[in-house]
Amino acid sequence: MSKAEKTKQLIIEKTADVFNSKGYAATSLSDITKVTGLTKGSIYGNFDDKEEVVIAAFKFNAKRLRDEMDLAIAKEETAYEQLMAMLNFYKTTWKKAASQGGCPMLNAATEADDHLLFLRDAVKENFIAWQRKVSGIIAQGKAEGSFKASLHAETYAYTFIMLIEGGILLSRTLNQITHLNTALDRIQLIIDQEFIH
Repeated sequence: MSKAEKTKQLIIEKTADVFNSKGYAATSLSDITKVTGLTKGSIYGNFDDKEEVVIAAFKFNAKRLRDEMDLAIAKEETAYEQLMAMLNFYKTTWKKAASQGGCPMLNAATEADDHLLFLRDAVKENFIAWQRKVSGIIAQGKAEGSFKASLHAETYAYTFIMLIEGGILLSRTLNQITHLNTALDRIQLIIDQEFIH
């Protein structure tokens, strides 16, 4: 990795939590220079503008979340166990996520929908990737014969994402994990009642 690439990576890693907790629009250039210890010229010597830093920081945050969840899922063999691992991941990482500003997917989606339209494509790609991951697990369960063959994987995957993100939104807003747990319990009930033969 070249010096320029290392500097660029440093900027992304140092600003990721700031953007996620303070907000992508609210984070200023002075916030970026303060957390990185670099000058304005150094920031813009590595990125064309703040928008490019925002997209890179979001992608870093989303990848970090995805990698951690994938690691939890990969420990399990059956599709059912993998779906349970995903639910357990959100139950057990709640405090850590809250201390880092909350779910990067939800935070970025809210801002991308309201005013940071340049961020929308990156957010969309990450939600689609999550849907594909869950759909793949459901397809695996169908192939194993443990899930009903008639399941529409994409619809269920998006339903699970909606429940998880909605649960996170209410839990963060009301500062009570019970709402996220209610959403996760509902997903488990759907799996137990609608997926299994």
